[in-house]
Amino acid sequence: MSDVVLDPQSRPRGVYWLPNLLTTGALFAGFYAVVAAIDWRFDLAGLAVFIAMIFDGLDGRVARWTHTESAFGKEYDSLSDMVSFGIAPAVVTYQWGVARIAEYGPLWRRVGWLVCFFYAAAAALRLARFNSRSATQDKHYFEGLPSPSAAAIVAALIWLASDRVSIGLPGLIIAFVVTACAGALMISRFAFYSFKHVDASARLRYTQIVLVPLAFVFIFLFHPISLLLIFGGYALSAPLVWLYRKLFRRRTRGTATPP
Repeated sequence: MSDVVLDPQSRPRGVYWLPNLLTTGALFAGFYAVVAAIDWRFDLAGLAVFIAMIFDGLDGRVARWTHTESAFGKEYDSLSDMVSFGIAPAVVTYQWGVARIAEYGPLWRRVGWLVCFFYAAAAALRLARFNSRSATQDKHYFEGLPSPSAAAIVAALIWLASDRVSIGLPGLIIAFVVTACAGALMISRFAFYSFKHVDASARLRYTQIVLVPLAFVFIFLFHPISLLLIFGGYALSAPLVWLYRKLFRRRTRGTATPP
């Protein structure tokens, strides 16, 4: 009996639903984050944003593995990202922080409102820029902080503070400053490493094999603070590298001897 080779065009149509189904899962998680925030369940809202990140990380990979990438899937994924990583974190921050900071005066309320809108607008601009430059952009780096990473910072921060009844004006200011910085980094021109070319089959040292399970245990036991540290560190990595290169170049020019 001879082997049968299937034409890619004759692939069952159902396989095309798999990546879109994962994208729908990310969209649902972002929608649920908004609903949970309205119900003042900020711990569930933060968790929902991270679940949306998991689905968002899977849909593109599944589409590539199954060779079912399409223009529709890319547009659907972008719209889902806007809901899950743009609107949802902004609404969660608004529900959690604006009502609290309004107690300190109407000016603080306006500032909090504007910060939430700025974050949502920055996410939209970040996604639009990514879509317009995806064909020519260096795959090793992202221009600007990816919206899922920015959403993770905001969600982890709100999740961490969700069990605190009152954190005071300084704590609220810090939360809104972090949200504004996450939005600013999304529309910045800093180059963030994409991790798209990491070789999963590469050899690991024994220390690395031990550290990976320990990292997962730490995330499981202290999920809000550990996730905030991980994604906060990633957000700071590109500005710190840029600053280091600027200072290094200045030192090199200063120590260079004239001809």
